[in-house]
Amino acid sequence: MLNYRNVNIFFIIFILIWILLDRRYDLSPAAYAWILFAYLLILFCGSYFIQLGYFFKSVCSGGKDKKEIGLSFDDGPAESFTPMILDVLREEKTEAAFFCIGKKIPANENLLRRIVEEGHVIGNHSYSHHPLFDLFSVERMQEDIEQMNVLTQSITELEPKFFRPPYGVTNPNLKKAVERGGFISIGWSIRSMDTVIRDENRLLQKILKSLKPGAILLLHDTSPATIKILKELIVQIRQQGYRIVRLDKMLKLNPYA
Repeated sequence: MLNYRNVNIFFIIFILIWILLDRRYDLSPAAYAWILFAYLLILFCGSYFIQLGYFFKSVCSGGKDKKEIGLSFDDGPAESFTPMILDVLREEKTEAAFFCIGKKIPANENLLRRIVEEGHVIGNHSYSHHPLFDLFSVERMQEDIEQMNVLTQSITELEPKFFRPPYGVTNPNLKKAVERGGFISIGWSIRSMDTVIRDENRLLQKILKSLKPGAILLLHDTSPATIKILKELIVQIRQQGYRIVRLDKMLKLNPYA
């Protein structure tokens, strides 16, 4: 299995063997640079692609035996966009998961309550969503994540157990913070790229072509394009024979502590 521990063991053994061979056969010094490059490339991919489970396991899809899809929205609550998304979900009788950023909750407490009241799940997407979050110490990461939970619990009386790493990036420090907090890391199997793709039809078709049983779809309730395609997306997902199931129900996991 390709994970942080196994890769480290492999590279340590490989380097030791290479050093022995180098002493005997005087191999090219450039090879050491290539070994380092290969290691760093694997490290980058393991950090960036949450589906690999390189540092720790994240749930990135449900069972493949049923045509079910889970919708998730990151980076809210957003005063300008989240209400419109909730309106569409209510109109289409669709439940979803909202991975919220704690610092956006003050002044949007009613939106957080509405998410819960209308049958959706709240997940933890950190408090700060800081650009340098991945460089935080274990203690600072844990404090940041728990700050989001404390705020959410004070407003909704619910303590999120689902956690989605900021930017989807993982590392050894985050592994410890997630384990200490007893969180379940939730990734995705379809990244919509709705924060990048502005063309509505292109965005819609990209998502529809990626549908698979058990897929977890990553969207953002900060994207104008998402709002414009959401109703049609739900309609076409169902036309393809899929059921849209709330994330915790599809995964059969408790979303709250």
